[in-house]
Amino acid sequence: MDTTWLEDFLCLARTLNFTRAAEERNVTQSAFSRRIKSLEIWLGIALLDRSSYPVRLSPAGEDFLPVAKSVVLQLLQARDDLRASDRGGMKFFGFAAPHSISINHLAPYLRQLEETLPAIRTRVMSDNLHSCCQLLSEGACDFLLCYRHRHIALALDEQRFARLDLGTENLIPVCVPDRAGGPAWRLPGRAAARIPQLAYARGSFLAAVVEHKLKTKPAFLDLRHMDAFAEALKSQALQGTGVAWLPERSVRGALERGELVPAGDDSWAEPLTLSIFADSDGLDEAGSRIWDFFLQARARHRDST
Repeated sequence: MDTTWLEDFLCLARTLNFTRAAEERNVTQSAFSRRIKSLEIWLGIALLDRSSYPVRLSPAGEDFLPVAKSVVLQLLQARDDLRASDRGGMKFFGFAAPHSISINHLAPYLRQLEETLPAIRTRVMSDNLHSCCQLLSEGACDFLLCYRHRHIALALDEQRFARLDLGTENLIPVCVPDRAGGPAWRLPGRAAARIPQLAYARGSFLAAVVEHKLKTKPAFLDLRHMDAFAEALKSQALQGTGVAWLPERSVRGALERGELVPAGDDSWAEPLTLSIFADSDGLDEAGSRIWDFFLQARARHRDST
């Protein structure tokens, strides 16, 4: 049995939607369906009731769900324990973060953390937001760094965890410039000349943020491409294939170099809050020092703004 099948099953059990689950797992729907079927063949029983819409777990699927969660969590913990043992028993603190945040926010924070607390060891798990939330909920990581939005709920029981809001950042629409230096496409577009849109995979957090913006401020868009990750959409935007809403920090360099330009005025931006979560009751002394580091980082950010 491939343990990937268990992670697929957990994703499908949460979304109850093959298309959305396949997008989150970054595979085609046909490949995702084959993997779920392979798990059912290995078990010798159907895990899903496919006669209903939306799909739902069969009684056997309901029984197997806590087993799958336990197995995945135990494998993650065993892996971490073995790695720690191989490193002479040193503890590594786990940070989960979506890919774009890992590159543009977490990496600079960890460089500062290393300078402040050189004895601390860290490891990073980059995935989609749903998976990162699951890692924190199941105790497979110590900290979660992610965006929040006032109208979009996280797949996380926020009452369980301590939270620090580290700052704000805009999600902005960008595209390549035209010959005059203006945007190749300017929002909101026209019915007769729709703007090619580079969109996030349906069901993802940033897709929900963009959908919220477009409900309050409609535009004439023609969906051309979808991807689960902001960095992939940035690459598409740089190739001149359309307009994408991207975190401002991720495109700062491209904007400064003139490789990308805003596709609309400031009213098309949508604010995000960068937050860090942790189970404060479960942190040891070293973990509490890391939390204090982020408290101080937030204070420095507020003093500088």
